[in-house]
Amino acid sequence: MCMANQSLSFEGVESAEQVNCITTTLMLIDGVESVEVGKHGAEVEGRVRRDALIKAVEALDLSINVT
Repeated sequence: MCMANQSLSFEGVESAEQVNCITTTLMLIDGVESVEVGKHGAEVEGRVRRDALIKAVEALDLSINVT
């Protein structure tokens, strides 16, 4: 798998604490090289499947929608 840029969209992120939590979680995924997270989404660069990113954010149980 080549280096790729993945975009995720969020609905329901309301605090910097949630943004920080999502950022930390995504950075810990094998293959992730860099992450930029905001209240409305994330840009992730690395060798990682998009569905793995979505599952990791959903597993945080923050009551947000991830697409």
